[in-house]
Amino acid sequence: MTWRGWVLAGGAAAVVAIVVAAVVVVWGGSSPDKPQASGSGAEDSGTVASRFLLAFAEGNADAAAALTDDPRAASVLLADARRGLAPVSVSARLGQVTPAATRATATFQVSWTIAAGQVWSYDNSLDLVAAGGRWLVHWSPAVVHPKLRAGQQLAVRTRAGKNAVVDRNGRPVLTWQAAGTQPAEPGVAPLLVPALQRTVSGRSQGGWSVVSTGVDGAVQETLFGQGDVEVAPLTTTLSLPTQAAAQRAVDSAAYPAMLVAIQPSTGDLLAVAQNAAAGAEPKALNGLYAPGSTFKIATAAALLESGAATADTIADCPATARIGQRTIPNDDQFSYPPLPLHSAFAHSCNTTFAQLASTLPPDALADAASGFGLNADFTIPGITTEAGKVVPTTSGAEQVESAIGQGTVQASPFGLALMAATVARGDEVTPRLWQELATSVNTGYRAPSVDVIAALRTMMREVVTGGTATGLRGDGVVYGKTGTAQFGDGSRANGWFAGYRDDVAFAVLLLGSDSSTPAVTVTSAFLGALG
Repeated sequence: MTWRGWVLAGGAAAVVAIVVAAVVVVWGGSSPDKPQASGSGAEDSGTVASRFLLAFAEGNADAAAALTDDPRAASVLLADARRGLAPVSVSARLGQVTPAATRATATFQVSWTIAAGQVWSYDNSLDLVAAGGRWLVHWSPAVVHPKLRAGQQLAVRTRAGKNAVVDRNGRPVLTWQAAGTQPAEPGVAPLLVPALQRTVSGRSQGGWSVVSTGVDGAVQETLFGQGDVEVAPLTTTLSLPTQAAAQRAVDSAAYPAMLVAIQPSTGDLLAVAQNAAAGAEPKALNGLYAPGSTFKIATAAALLESGAATADTIADCPATARIGQRTIPNDDQFSYPPLPLHSAFAHSCNTTFAQLASTLPPDALADAASGFGLNADFTIPGITTEAGKVVPTTSGAEQVESAIGQGTVQASPFGLALMAATVARGDEVTPRLWQELATSVNTGYRAPSVDVIAALRTMMREVVTGGTATGLRGDGVVYGKTGTAQFGDGSRANGWFAGYRDDVAFAVLLLGSDSSTPAVTVTSAFLGALG
């Protein structure tokens, strides 16, 4: 005879006449009020099955084991299963019981709620035997799961603790946790963490699985899986030592400070850092500011490309120069006797560059800026970058202002790091943040000629050896250009340094520092930490 039951609300186990109820029992892992299973009348096979599933669901291993023909083995395995899966709750639903004289079978469904949104459900069956005048569940590991065998245990596998993002050297940047990805260590690339998290989370949702393991913990079989548990981490181009050096350098500044470092040979973003005073928005990547005299790299390139001057052309450097309707001063109105262009570059003579640039065509400076990527546009997964904006001038006054990095000329620290990387490499640079995810070049650029690059390198080296950045002479073979750019009503200025050493190009910006000297100091701290 086959008994079919019905569902009782509230999780109670009962027998009505000879009908075995199709019981639903649900218990959380920490419920303080758990009703006891009970039966009415004789302990028939259906009642025993109901009581066993009730104890099984509530996690009472001893009570469930006492209803089996091997209580010791059953108690151990049931407790191990509970520990291995660590469920939030368990439900068990008795299906139909098919009795016979000395044996019976009962079908049931069990659901383990491992965590929010993680439920493992499966169908199973119990064998019951009549022994000593009572019905008992015939014990085997298959009672817990049909594929479980002697010597095996259940375990949940998730990505928790595994690497989600690693740096260029394989060091963990983000790890998977129950709540998503988290920094592997406090303070790791704080400006970029949200972008890294968005990228890796969007690429692959967290997976989990239930497995059987041997006594050594090795996985024997995957019993249930949802999503990929074993997913190779994404590799960012960041260098954690370089990132840490950049963060310490900007944190040492007394002004809002930003720093971007790029590897010229690969285009890899090595570090992006801002101090707290600069805010949480990634201005280092897309904030546009007047670049000041750092833009003389592009102005010099325009003069050299056009043939208007060479690095050795002798030019005047008066304290001020009246050009059309615009009077251009040098910082603190310094002056030099006539000197070569490379020396005027090293000492950052505004008047020299404004006078020479005033003879160039209106599009010459914009074209030169484009040769260093300042008008390029890239789509880098996870971040938004803006290199700069330099357009053809519309008047003589605008031309001379643009020549010294003022007026309508704009650039970001990212853009000036790209400019420095272009000089260092001598070719176009495509920036990237990921080794596995490509950067899309929406608007590319073509670097200046070999001869122009060679002249610029010499001029940028002189800035450090005998110009406005002699504070870096003890930091190795550094090339670069300082810049001071007025903003607002002209009473305040931002300070810049953009340059490179070996295979690291960088740009540093300090807002409201009124001089480039603090930017040089931050640069020295950065390079000193790199060793």
